Amino acid sequence: QVQLVESGGGLVQAGGSLRLSCAASGRTFSSYAMGWFRQAPGKEREFVAAISGSGGTTYYADSVKGRFTISRVNAKNTVWLQMNSLKPEDTAVYYCAAVATSAWSLTSRAPDYWGQGTQVTVSS
Repeated sequence: QVQLVESGGGLVQAGGSLRLSCAASGRTFSSYAMGWFRQAPGKEREFVAAISGSGGTTYYADSVKGRFTISRVNAKNTVWLQMNSLKPEDTAVYYCAAVATSAWSLTSRAPDYWGQGTQVTVSS
């Protein structure tokens, strides 16, 4: 069982930056690929970014490539999402996710575990 707790959301102006954090429970954090998803009002939840258990491989949605960076430190059981050059269309609830298979699998399937979500609002 893995429990995920996100933090770091908030209100920011367009062009600004935010860093989301996700703290995971358990002693097998490095065996899980981790990811971030988001859900805007009236829209389906969508994939944002994923990182392999070792941190050596990452994937991004086209809409955030070049602006967002996912990273992790296994010794701290933590994964981050650095978000730069934020746009109003990035406004959503952001969810941390974990999967026991590959990071690539997060681009096309639901994860095994979800966090509770943190709100990100980008004003124009």
